[in-house]
Amino acid sequence: MKLGTRLIHSGHDTDPSSGALGVPLIQTSTFDQSAYFADPADGREAPRYDYARSGNPTRNALEEIIAGLEGGKCGYAFGSGIAAVSSALGIFSAGDHIIAAEDIYGGAYRILNTFFRRWGLELTAVDASDPEQIRRSIKSNTKAVYLETPSNPLLKITDLKACITIAKEAGLLVLVDNTFMTPYFQRPIELGADIVLHSATKFLGGHSDVISGLAVTAAKELGKRVYAVQNGFGAVPGPWDVWLVIRGIKTLKVRLETQQATARFLSRRLREHPKVEAVYYPGLEDHPGKAVHDGQSSGAGAVFSFKTRTVEQALGFLGRTKLAAAAVSLGGVETIASYPVRMSHASIPKPERERLGITDTLIRISPGLEDPEDLLEDFEQALA
Repeated sequence: MKLGTRLIHSGHDTDPSSGALGVPLIQTSTFDQSAYFADPADGREAPRYDYARSGNPTRNALEEIIAGLEGGKCGYAFGSGIAAVSSALGIFSAGDHIIAAEDIYGGAYRILNTFFRRWGLELTAVDASDPEQIRRSIKSNTKAVYLETPSNPLLKITDLKACITIAKEAGLLVLVDNTFMTPYFQRPIELGADIVLHSATKFLGGHSDVISGLAVTAAKELGKRVYAVQNGFGAVPGPWDVWLVIRGIKTLKVRLETQQATARFLSRRLREHPKVEAVYYPGLEDHPGKAVHDGQSSGAGAVFSFKTRTVEQALGFLGRTKLAAAAVSLGGVETIASYPVRMSHASIPKPERERLGITDTLIRISPGLEDPEDLLEDFEQALA
């Protein structure tokens, strides 16, 4: 089956116990254990579940769905995207060295440079669009490479195949944040990645009504290590949040295809606007790294960024737009305009932000499902 069909027919499209067209929401904190103590002659099987932190049927359904979509062996759900990132990083030990792309999501940058640095994890940030920088940064204690492509918020492209090849030659694990692309457009495990991460709050949930994170491992043994952290830390989602993500995944294809078309339309029109200095979107023919992106992804995605010519124009746009919410997050059915320097990347020191190109004139747009002509008219009046 093609992926669009698999989003609906995931193996969890019908409940075997009732025939219901959907995954049951099992709202419980604990499970009956009497089968453990039954007489073997009773023929009762030992229960799969004992305590909801360790496992829940609704949560396990989502974990199996995302593992199947990403082409991995094991999936794990968490209470947020950063909980998924932190738990995956939790498989490493004090003294281990991680190489990370320098322009990863601001929350990942923050947790690596605060909590994990205090814990003793070493970090080297590199421009991952140049794979040789990864090679030159490998040390005797290096254990993993952490990547994100396209990057947030400038949509820089990393050659996953090239970076993974370098990492594997050195025996390193590769973690990839696939939030922007989702498995609908990009599947890093098929390119050799070991762990794929998602903020399911974004496109997978898709309706701005749930906070959730996911991790998928390519191998079962690595999955056991991630599960040990998931169960030990307990940063797991409740069944209602899980159910919302399962529901959101079913409409991922139609949402992404529509949002991608709108992103392509708006990015092309905005680059012609006299108050717009630059537009960043892999769907533009002159976007740096477009050929690499096209070789590892089946779409340009549904997020783009642009820079105004002055800070006043950027602030004015955010204050005057009527159809785009000036808010954190992305991937919802409503258009969201984010201001990275005060939102997603506020934790990065200003000199470092500016070095990376994350300036006070940068706005990130996540188009929703509104009519693209209406959005363009609103954007033009907000820039007027």
